[in-house]
Amino acid sequence: MNLKPLHDRIIVKPSEPEEVSKGGIIIPDTAKEKPQQGEVIAVGNGKITEEGKVLPLQVKAGDKVLYGKYSGTEVNIDGSDHLIMRESDVFAIIS
Repeated sequence: MNLKPLHDRIIVKPSEPEEVSKGGIIIPDTAKEKPQQGEVIAVGNGKITEEGKVLPLQVKAGDKVLYGKYSGTEVNIDGSDHLIMRESDVFAIIS
């Protein structure tokens, strides 16, 4: 993938939605919820302040993150779905 996000944006590959509920019920495609976690694939250089300084991002490629349900813009890269979002849309890094 030759895609580099700009400034404070990141590219996230969402986790696959669950196929079976905890009780063993198979969930049809129409009832699956959008995943709210994924893996960071690429990060931008950082946020530019009003003074022109670049603040580095706290997330890095390879981090597992938790983000808002409707965060980011969906894009298709190399045949798989990804999200491009700002770092501020990320709620937490999952360790």
